[in-house]
Amino acid sequence: MERVWLNRAMHAGFYLLLAASASRLVVRHELDAKTVLSLGVAAALAVVYGVGVVWWERLSHRWLVAWLVVVLACWLVLVELAPSFSWCAIPLLYLCLRLLSLRMTVVAAAVLTLAVIVAQIALSDRFDPSQVLAPIAVAAMTVVIFWELRRAGMIQERERLSREIHDTLAQGLSSQRMLLQAAQRVWSSNPARALAYVRQAEQAAGENLEEARRFVRDLGPAVLHDRSLPEALRRLTDEVHVEGEEYALGEQVQAVLIRVAQGALANAREHARASRVVVTLSYLPGEVTLDIVDDGVGFDSAAPVPEGRGYGLRAMRDRLAEVGGTLVVESLPGEGTAVAARIPV
Repeated sequence: MERVWLNRAMHAGFYLLLAASASRLVVRHELDAKTVLSLGVAAALAVVYGVGVVWWERLSHRWLVAWLVVVLACWLVLVELAPSFSWCAIPLLYLCLRLLSLRMTVVAAAVLTLAVIVAQIALSDRFDPSQVLAPIAVAAMTVVIFWELRRAGMIQERERLSREIHDTLAQGLSSQRMLLQAAQRVWSSNPARALAYVRQAEQAAGENLEEARRFVRDLGPAVLHDRSLPEALRRLTDEVHVEGEEYALGEQVQAVLIRVAQGALANAREHARASRVVVTLSYLPGEVTLDIVDDGVGFDSAAPVPEGRGYGLRAMRDRLAEVGGTLVVESLPGEGTAVAARIPV
């Protein structure tokens, strides 16, 4: 859920604003004891901030909050010595938004805004209402914008996890259940065959566990590890045809095609009750296509989707949209279903 580019931009912005404030201090003031002390505190703040950035992934949330308190305390001392350092308030407010609850962020925003107001008044030779109103407006907009970005990131991550659970864990558990049910049916008449089903279920459980570990770390499908896309598809089903000359595809495109195939095959197995499914991967000039055709019961694609159903197709469309692709589904009752995915390359 971390927005890496935004984090790096804010860290860079903090150091640029710190450098700008230090240069303003040197240019506009004599190099007296107070100036030297201010520069020393600014250098200490730069080091403390940098330590937190470098150790961010290794520190627990509790220690990061403690680090944030130290950073804010150093900054408040620095603003008291040299008001021009109040410019660093926005990246510091962003840190509060990343590490604190909404209530504590509002408290921190109020403290930061008050410090900026006091600094602006100290820097000016006369009072102006904008010195109070502008910092309040900037703080309010910053909190709203960054909190909305955070909420959007949480929604996006929730959608990603729900798609992965539907396409991997749910389908894998369904396969294990079917294998164990098959083992139970033949246990008394054919123990050897029942044991084979149990071993298949055990293998499926291991693969499912690996998939879960990978999607939690936001990695690609396990079936693609050390395999080409056609080889990975053949791990999912026997009847796979490849047309055209194979060429390199991006990791995200391959992952999307695998997830679409998993979703379509699961639908054919669980809902269509198909006896045969044919998967065709076509490498065409300018696009790659994946067609999954089954001989199942089919459905009326023009009819409204029943409540609680249709998530699989929507997840396929969402995945394809992320890489500029499209999905076409054709089906009629009693005539099977054809799913066609197209991705420009």
